[in-house]
Amino acid sequence: MVNVRSSQSLKKFLIAIFSLLFVVLTVFAYFFLIKRPDTTRRSTHVMEYIRYPDKHPEWAVTAGDRCENAPFSMPTNGYIGFLWDDSFRPGHRHSGLDIFGGMENGITPIYAAYDGYLTRQSDWKSTVIIRIPSDPLQPDRQIWMYYTHMADEQGNDFISEDFPPGTREIFVKTGTLLGYQGNFSGTPGNPTGVHLHFSIVEDDDEGHFLNETIIENTLDPSPYFNIILNANQSPPEIPICP
Repeated sequence: MVNVRSSQSLKKFLIAIFSLLFVVLTVFAYFFLIKRPDTTRRSTHVMEYIRYPDKHPEWAVTAGDRCENAPFSMPTNGYIGFLWDDSFRPGHRHSGLDIFGGMENGITPIYAAYDGYLTRQSDWKSTVIIRIPSDPLQPDRQIWMYYTHMADEQGNDFISEDFPPGTREIFVKTGTLLGYQGNFSGTPGNPTGVHLHFSIVEDDDEGHFLNETIIENTLDPSPYFNIILNANQSPPEIPICP
């Protein structure tokens, strides 16, 4: 009798475990496989633009342009291929914008989108960050503009000579040349497509920028550029000034 009861208890326990596992997998699938934005269309457009940029000039934004009364100007030329909160794989959330110039390494220029104080840490091969003491949309907080991929696949940088490694708190005005688009992925010999990755990073309230790779530490860039750049809200049209 004891063995029968034990067997029944084990059976109930296993059913409960499998039921819980099913619920967890269902929730995971909903949020990371179903609810997450589908990048298929954008990926197709990116490949088309990289191969034939001259065929699609209407897809591109122009460096220095502002969409109506947007606080930020466009930081570079090209097609805004991937958006904030895009997803390239289960669990992944893209923390910024990827703008593809459609040119080879080191050709498409990149500019400061807003006034601020530029830092380039000593070990940064392709990256700079600009501190904005007063967020134009919320003046009581500090934010940061993060720019990366400004190097070739081996890590030879295309950043302006005005900002060597170790640069700290150099004031730059909107439109200052920062460097040029590259394809450095962080791993030498394993390039990404030539583009600029741009994100708006939050402050830790102690004067330091947070980890840019975590989307919760970044801001939706849509209101800063006055374009829908949030993948969860993106219409089917190409993201350009309305």
